[in-house]
Amino acid sequence: MPATFRELGVPTELAAELATRGIAEPFPIQVAAIPDALAGKDICARAPTGSGKTIAFGIPLVMGIAAARSNHPTGLVLVPTRELAAQVNAEIRHLGRPVGRSTTAIFGGVSLSPQISALDRGVDVLVATPGRLLDLIDQRCVELDEVQIAVVDEADRMADMGFLPDVRSILDRITGPRQTLLFSATLDDDVDDLIQRYQRQPVHHDATPLNHAVAIEHLFWKVTPHTDRVRQTAEIIDRLGSVIVFTRTRHGADRVSRQLGSWNVKSVALHGDKSQAARTKALADFTAGKVRALVATDVAARGIHVDAVDAVVQFDPPADIKDYQHRAGRTGRAGATGMVITLVTTPVVDHTRNLIHDLGLSVDIEPAGVWPTSTRGSREASRAPHTDSGEMHVSTERAVPGGLGGAATHPGSTRAP
Repeated sequence: MPATFRELGVPTELAAELATRGIAEPFPIQVAAIPDALAGKDICARAPTGSGKTIAFGIPLVMGIAAARSNHPTGLVLVPTRELAAQVNAEIRHLGRPVGRSTTAIFGGVSLSPQISALDRGVDVLVATPGRLLDLIDQRCVELDEVQIAVVDEADRMADMGFLPDVRSILDRITGPRQTLLFSATLDDDVDDLIQRYQRQPVHHDATPLNHAVAIEHLFWKVTPHTDRVRQTAEIIDRLGSVIVFTRTRHGADRVSRQLGSWNVKSVALHGDKSQAARTKALADFTAGKVRALVATDVAARGIHVDAVDAVVQFDPPADIKDYQHRAGRTGRAGATGMVITLVTTPVVDHTRNLIHDLGLSVDIEPAGVWPTSTRGSREASRAPHTDSGEMHVSTERAVPGGLGGAATHPGSTRAP
């Protein structure tokens, strides 16, 4: 494996910018994808969250496009959620600065005016959720005919959330020659349709954990009704540290966050009823450690990237294995250890057992509070440095389509937020 970004063909000034942020050695997906992308090839990569894929596509993106004129970006990144748009935009801004490339993010839930003004001034890379981008296209505020490189990030989540028709509509508007980079945690039939329709002889890369069952420990605890779940959740947070708690409903997220306060646990709720400003602040407070827990609906599983999350607690079990995978992906990122604890009440025992079977996990539903024999059941031991040594498998052969199960079904939303 190359020891430095320079050996991958990254220019000195950009490698130096990465080094100032403590990013000196490339992760496996970066080693695999960057040289091919710099060579102008279409890339189809199966890569989970936390694998370093934003840098893997961000470097070729900022290096491979020309400066843009007003309202005509030359680089495009499509993402499924507002939070992911903001996070990808921040990373692209770091990468673009040394090579003189600008970026902006456009997404729903906030005023259109600043986004329109940024497009009018001219921006090289546009990071966007599909719905808001189509709104701005309809208003003739942006044209995609000069896009040279298009990135579809987290394509499987786009499919799960019902956004692929919008993605296809957007890609169909890029009329000139383009390079297309696609990244997805799974490559099922819906994602394969994008590959077949919009990519030309793509190079396939696979960066999936070889020892994911070791990197993330999966626990299922039998609990009695709601009050016991709150107490167990508070004790988990106290023991482990930084935790994302998932609830089924928005009301449930607010309620659990309030009840955790009675156990002296600082937390904040995150869900779709919150304004974008409130969602941004909640995520910032959690990332900065101002609160110990983020209590969220599945909106947080689809596009929130926070490093050093010690554990995920599923206050309400997920509907299916795809939701489980998305939730679990918030911990154990980039080679760090992690833990997923699912609280199981009597009415959902059968559902949970089916879920365990479908996931292929060799675990049982245990009494609450039964910690594994490993030392990771403590806050200090559960934290590990983010390292790529031995944690990821990279293959340059065609990835096997599909994940652990079929696509989730979602209401027929036609536009991303």
